[in-house]
Order: sequence, then structure tokens, then C-alpha cells
Amino acid sequence: MDLRFPDATPTLDEVQALDSVLGPSLIAEGWEREHGGAHRAEALRHRLLPSLHALQDRIGYISHGGLGELCRRLDVAPAEAYGVASFYAMFSMEQRPPRVAHVCADLACQALGAGALLDAVQAECGPPNQTGVAGAWQPSPCLGLCERGPAVLVTEAGAPAHEAVVAPAIATDVAVALRVGPRGLGAEAPVVDAVPQASSPEGRSALVLLKRVGVVDPSSIDDYRAHGGYQALRAAAAMGPSGVIREVTDSNLVGRGGAAFPAGRKWAAVAGQPVRTHYLVCNADESEPGTFKDRVIIEGDPFSLIEAMTICAFATGCEQGFVYLRGEYPRALEHLQHAIESARSRGYLGANVMDLGFAFDIEIVRGAGAYICGEETAIFNSIEGYRGEPRSKPPFPVEAGLFGKPTVVNNVETLVNVLPIMLHGGQAFASIGTPGSTGTKVFCVSGSVTTAGVYEVPYGATLRELIELAGGVPAGRTLQAVLLGGAAGSFVRADEIDFPLTLEGARAHNTTLGSGVVMLLDDTVDLPTFLRRIAAFFRDESCGQCVPCRVGTVRQEEALVRITLGQRPAAENVHDMQVLRDVGRAMRDASICGLGQTAWSAIESAIDRLGAFEGLSS
Repeated sequence: MDLRFPDATPTLDEVQALDSVLGPSLIAEGWEREHGGAHRAEALRHRLLPSLHALQDRIGYISHGGLGELCRRLDVAPAEAYGVASFYAMFSMEQRPPRVAHVCADLACQALGAGALLDAVQAECGPPNQTGVAGAWQPSPCLGLCERGPAVLVTEAGAPAHEAVVAPAIATDVAVALRVGPRGLGAEAPVVDAVPQASSPEGRSALVLLKRVGVVDPSSIDDYRAHGGYQALRAAAAMGPSGVIREVTDSNLVGRGGAAFPAGRKWAAVAGQPVRTHYLVCNADESEPGTFKDRVIIEGDPFSLIEAMTICAFATGCEQGFVYLRGEYPRALEHLQHAIESARSRGYLGANVMDLGFAFDIEIVRGAGAYICGEETAIFNSIEGYRGEPRSKPPFPVEAGLFGKPTVVNNVETLVNVLPIMLHGGQAFASIGTPGSTGTKVFCVSGSVTTAGVYEVPYGATLRELIELAGGVPAGRTLQAVLLGGAAGSFVRADEIDFPLTLEGARAHNTTLGSGVVMLLDDTVDLPTFLRRIAAFFRDESCGQCVPCRVGTVRQEEALVRITLGQRPAAENVHDMQVLRDVGRAMRDASICGLGQTAWSAIESAIDRLGAFEGLSS
């Protein structure tokens, strides 16, 4: 089936929006001859996602006329472009008001009253997704503002578009936001507020990765240099590429995004590939509910990420880097864009970085609301202009990744750990933590906790110590459970929190650290409602590529709804419990990627460790 928009024409605003990304209208005839025989569609496909953002930002949705004009310019079939645009939650394919308030309905905010907020917003502002008014609101997946929930992101289309966050929010805030727009809202809270340890000298002295957040001006490269910036890159240059990789290998640094793959092995594999070009992709699409550490680093210390990426590029021979940034992070986008431009103007990026004889530059690619794009190969497809669906492996990214070339993929926290390794050596880094889990780890503590935020502790601190550092649950409440690793993680009971927060400690305790989510649930949180939200999250976020996940996430949610909301005989609940287990095993064993493989994990642990539904199934 092909899709055409023969009667739809773009508006002047849409043409200008595309011009801002693609330049003047491309002419198909003669294009290949002028560009060395390259096929236009293949050469320009990677501009599809930024162009879709440009259309959405300008008028608030993607019209048939705008999409048709984009397809003409890029020589992409309309059906393919529609398939990409409709893949992402942040893009609207239907006309809607230019001003929209996205009200978070996900896990951390739910523990802080998002359910009541959604009800209050509907009572005050009317049903979600109303058209024909100045502004509309809609429930949203996690916005990455978990330390200040319940949270709201307000977007307003135009030239230029504007975004702002309100957190914590009440219904009146949403009504005001829809009336005045993001430019009329107050200033966002300082990013240092998300780092509670920074409020005291003792706490700040324990920080390594977060030590500059709230201290340096994130817009000033000179202030960054005055606080030790770019000393690590100079040390790396003195070591040479092989020396850098040796130090990273000796440090036993592993990925901080959840997979825990050794960074040194990954870097060495890419550096040894004779095929050119080499690419570096920084995964800053931290869409796991309850995760916000990378946002805090980028907002508060963006030059540290640029320096760390440059060191990685120097060691692995990467000529081009991409930061795949969550689309829901307006302040992080602003700070990182400015930092990249500043670094480029001062010679820290470009054709001859710091006169060291190597070229490296960085481009930001905005995500558009797709949890699956946290998977490393789904990022490649998204950047290349395709639906963000995972690829089968092998080949692995170190051999054939972005644009089919050798590619390093690390997340923000992993890369920033390279700076202390360069300054103090791999052995010094390895002396912190445990032999199997070296260095410090940044945890995102949220939910029913006294002082939510990002906390940095050495690997080996216990879960109880971390909870006490955050002040525990509010006074008068009792800890019900802790969700580790987010929606893809697992629960532990209140009497199980004395194990060490290490990779090996988590495995021994039959749980996971994942991306560092530590979400506390007190006795006021309704566990069945919480579990239904986890199931709904995975149903919505499944890319639909493989049957076990596409069908399994739907069946999982249906069974949970029947068990928790239906008043039925116990025998029927027993049957649905078996359905949950059968579907969960099928997803875990047969899904193509980690989304389907872990979609059952938290629900399984709630049943087996927390005793969820015991009274309903017997």
C-alpha cells in the first residue's frame, strides 16, 4: 500500500520550517549528478527526524500537506514517512491547538499523586485532547522530572517554539499554563536542587561526577576550565589512544545504563576496526520511568559530557559524535546546544581539536517520545530516519552500527566517568567500590521519599544507607516496597534493603540496579494501580516489531485489569495468574530486545516477593 496526499498543500509556515532544516527546496532532477552519484533518498534520510520536529514545533502537529512536502524534498515514500512520524508519542498526526500541557501519569509521579492531579485537571480544564481551543492537555509518559513530581511539560508551537516545565504541579498550574503559555510561567527550579548532597560541605565532598553541578556556570566554558575542565582531555592526549583505552580497561568501568558491558572492551573493539568512518553515539534518551540522572548532568555540567565524548573519540578514532537526547528535556537541549557551539568556537571541537591533529564534532538528535529508542540499535534506526525498532544482532554495533559503520554507544553517566579515570588513572578508579563494581554510581531516588534527587555513592553502599541518605519515607508513613531499575526492574520488600548496591550484590539478591532507579513506595501507594501503570507503559511503548512483545504486553495488561478490577470467582483469578506467568515467560524468552524481555520482571517480583494478589487468587 502506498500513501499519497494529492490534495494537501503545505502552508508558508511549514515550508519555512522545512527550509530551516533542509535549506531551500531540493530539486530531484540533477541532484545525484551534483552530489557524486549519491541517491538523494539515501543521502538525506537522516534529516527526516529533525524535519518532523521542525513541522511539529512550528504549527503544533504534522499535517498531510507538511508531510507531503517533506517527502517530496527527501524523496521518501509518504507511507514510510507517515510510519516514522506516527511511531513517536510526541508527534501529533491530528490537528490540535498550538499550546499543549503534557501531564505526567507515570510511576514516580503516580506515587506522588498524579492520579488525583489528572482527575483535578479534567475537572478544571475539561477532557484531554480537546480541539478548537487555545490550549489542550493530555496525560503523558514519564517526563524525567521524577524528583519534583507530579510534573507537567508545556509546549507551544510557533517561530520559535517554546517549552517549559511545571513541577511539582497542581491543577491550577495546568489551567494557568494553558492560558498564558510557557513564556508566562515562572523560572524552573535550579538544577542543583536535584542534587541534595550538594547542600552540605560533607555531601559535596563525596561527589565525583556531580561535583560541578551547581558550582559552575553551565553556559561558560571559561568557568568550566577554571574548575578543572579539559585537564582530562590533555591527560588523554599525553597518553595516546592506546593508553586511554588501557586506562579505561584497567578501571573496569562498565556501562551505567543497565547492560553493564565493559567500556574498555567496547572501545578497543571499535578502535581496531579498519573500516571508516567510526561513530560515537551518546545515549541520553533516559526514558526509563524514574531515571533523571543524565538530565541533571547535562543541565548542570554540559561541558563534562562534551569533553568525555571527545576523549572517547580520540581513543577510538570516531570522527563524528551524536547525542540522542530525550525530546522532553528543553533545558538540557538549550544548555547542550550552547555548550557545543562554545566548544566548537574555542577549538575544542572541529577539524583540529586543541591542535592535537584529530577531527571530531558533535550533533544533537532530539528524540520524540519512544522508550524503545533507549535500546542501542533502535537509536541507530531513529537517527537514520527510520522507525526506532531494534535490529537483530549480530552484527554488533562495534562492527556495523550507525550508518553501517563501527560505532561506540555509551550513556551519559558512563562517558562522564572517563574524566576521573584520565585524571587519576584506571587503578585509582578501580580501588573505589568493589572488584566487580568499580567507581561511584549515581542513583535516582524518587517516589515516597523525604528528599528526592540524584545521589552519588561508591558501589557497595547498601540500599538502606542510600534510603537513609535521602531521609527515608515521610514522617508517619511506612515503607511498603522499593522498585529498583524502573519499570523494567524489580521490587524488593522493606525487610530486604540491607544488601550492597553492586552488580554482583543485586544478582545475588535476584534483582537489578538497571539504570539506577530507586523508587520508594510507602503504605499509601495502591500497589495494584501501580502495577497496572507498569503494564500500560509497556503496552504503549512496545514497538510492535516482534509478536511476543506486541501481543504479550497487551495480554499482560488485560489479565492485570481483570485480576485487580474484576469481582470474579477465585478460579478465574487463578487462571489469569497462570496467563500472566505464561505470557511473561514467552516475552522474556522470545522477544527481540530488552523491552519485551523485561516487561514482566517488575510484575513477577510483585507477585512473588510482595505477595501481590494473594487474596484474589485463593
